[in-house]
Amino acid sequence: MGMIHGAAALAAQLQAGAAALFPTDTVVALGAVPQAAEQLWALKQRPSHKAVILMGACADDLWPCLGVPVLGPWQALAERHWPGGLTLVLPAQGPLVEQLNPGGNSLGVRVPACAEALELLRHSGPLATTSANRSGEPACTNAEEAGIAFPAVPQLGPVPWPTPSGQASTVLAWTALGQWQLLRRGAVLPPEVSGQPP
Repeated sequence: MGMIHGAAALAAQLQAGAAALFPTDTVVALGAVPQAAEQLWALKQRPSHKAVILMGACADDLWPCLGVPVLGPWQALAERHWPGGLTLVLPAQGPLVEQLNPGGNSLGVRVPACAEALELLRHSGPLATTSANRSGEPACTNAEEAGIAFPAVPQLGPVPWPTPSGQASTVLAWTALGQWQLLRRGAVLPPEVSGQPP
């Protein structure tokens, strides 16, 4: 198992370029600061065209990362469902897009409903995150599974972690037409969205 650290010590490791494992309300997260996000694809053995999301301690930590003006409908959904199991894929520009979504023009952002994750994010700042699993395998749901999958990656302590829902976050994308599109059904379904994912 990787070493177990408190939030402040783990945040310092993250800011120095390490990856880390930590609990969220949905599944275990594998995270890194955006400048070191490329290691997430390598650790997961995942194709780099699959974007990772930016997780923050609050909406106000995430909005500036988009590099575009924040629209009212985005704020309304965030106020209603964050912290929680909702990922918003929003138009974005700037270096963070290239680090988290190479070749793309959007960023997925989320505030998790997990006290331990929020404490870490308050210390570390927003983190590039993805579910803790090798590409194609089920997501890890506890510290023990995560430690077996990623034995060299440090973990947030204390363990054991709170039990996550095991259900991935709902993913909504803001389209060029100025409406929400459901990309993945998950933990919440806001009334603004109807219909099935494509």
